[in-house]
Amino acid sequence: MELDIESLRLITTVAVITLGTIVPATAIGFIGTKAVTAISRNPEAASKIQTAMTLAIAFAEAIAIYALVIALIIKFVK
Repeated sequence: MELDIESLRLITTVAVITLGTIVPATAIGFIGTKAVTAISRNPEAASKIQTAMTLAIAFAEAIAIYALVIALIIKFVK
């Protein structure tokens, strides 16, 4: 079975989209879990923890956006 270039592009695009959504989603879940744990241990620092958590989540979401851009480039640029 031989793969042509379009099939290879499609497989690569699916792989990039899959990894580009699973990895940031896992990271966001981990960040949220650690933030809630930290806030439960030290409620007085909740505002500082929430600020750092929001920034970290934004960076994790940026990775998902980069993966989307890469997947679109792989799929449509010839």
